[in-house]
Amino acid sequence: MCSINGFENEFSFVRELNGKKVGEVNVLLYDFIHDLFYDISDDDIIKCWRNHLLQKSDILIRIRQVIKGVSIKKGIKNSVHVERLNDFTCFLNECGIPKEIVKKYMLYHFGDGSIDGSGTNRLSALEYKENHQLDIDDINGYFNRYNILDKAIDRFVLKGNNSDYYIDAIIYGEVNDFFYIKRFDAKRIIMSKSSVYSSAVHFGSLIVQPKNRCLNYNKMYNKDRFLVQIKWYNLYDEIIESINNKIVRARNFQDFMDNL
Repeated sequence: MCSINGFENEFSFVRELNGKKVGEVNVLLYDFIHDLFYDISDDDIIKCWRNHLLQKSDILIRIRQVIKGVSIKKGIKNSVHVERLNDFTCFLNECGIPKEIVKKYMLYHFGDGSIDGSGTNRLSALEYKENHQLDIDDINGYFNRYNILDKAIDRFVLKGNNSDYYIDAIIYGEVNDFFYIKRFDAKRIIMSKSSVYSSAVHFGSLIVQPKNRCLNYNKMYNKDRFLVQIKWYNLYDEIIESINNKIVRARNFQDFMDNL
């Protein structure tokens, strides 16, 4: 699944879908399209294009007058969001996170004893955790509260901070070999990890970190210290887990109905 880069992968989906009839696409895409859209026929024409706006949808698919947005991922350690640290702390303030918790996050983010990146002794994430795990636990205690986590998932995965539109599905993989989850399944997965203990700062399944700690003081990457990066490290495994759970729920429901 890692033979082409992310941009090439997005264009490959566009090429496979755009201008085709529903009945002409490969079997994986056929099932995906029928799950995403309702009341369509095999003769309907698909329009598909890459979204050039900075939004969560990488491609847009239109059948008749209905448009669906799809995020496409591949590989490992998937980055799902990057934003300026100032914007992130504003988001935390808007969510009602106490100032002392925001300060603890800033200390974790820079890892140099300061809340503005001015410290001289920069620690790696591992070094910081060795001495400040209780502070990380305090941060996670707030970040994983239901109302805050719900807003975080929308911002980092499903809608973004610069769009009014939600994605409809996430695809993981390439045109001929992929899995997918729909929007509400994605939220359910991330929410389900809210109580999982972690030595990293996280919103459910989503790990929060500076884009680069720049431990070697390389001026080329110093700007990345002021960016927050959100990663969904276990995206593939959790999509598979979600699919398996849906199969189990369907079987249990059928068993229940059969025994009525």
